[in-house]
Amino acid sequence: MISVMRYGHRIGRDKRTTTHVGLVARAFGADEFVLVGMDSTPLKTLENVVDNWGGDFRAIRIKNWRKFLRDFSGVKIHLTMYGLPLNKILSKIKADYTKSKNLLVFVGAEKVPPEVYELCDYNVAVGNQPHSEIAALAVFLDHFVDAQSIGFDGAVLRVEPQARGKKVVKL
Repeated sequence: MISVMRYGHRIGRDKRTTTHVGLVARAFGADEFVLVGMDSTPLKTLENVVDNWGGDFRAIRIKNWRKFLRDFSGVKIHLTMYGLPLNKILSKIKADYTKSKNLLVFVGAEKVPPEVYELCDYNVAVGNQPHSEIAALAVFLDHFVDAQSIGFDGAVLRVEPQARGKKVVKL
């Protein structure tokens, strides 16, 4: 089970970014998206994507991120440009995940409280320069999960790959 938690979502400002974090989570193999806060708009968008494009992905909203993070049983990853390089600790993360079968990836929007660095098992950097949390999540999940082998049951729509143009097939 892979969960992605989005912390610090600012209503009005972060709707698209938060939605894209959820879309990347789903497309790259996460099972669950956890949104901290009161705005349910990104969750509705993700539910529509699952309805049309399939999969068992679940999107939920929580209020208490500390409790969720503390109580999570499994490996806890915090994606931050201040962390250890992904390529140096990926094998350790995978080994720990194999034992626990649960992974939580914490993705911030605004300044992350120092407590997060302590509560997570790994503070991971995909790069040590300022970059997008969407990109960081995509890179991390691509390295962690074999993204090319992901399939989604129950789809209503499917993309038919093309050298040029776009083709979406209704199933």
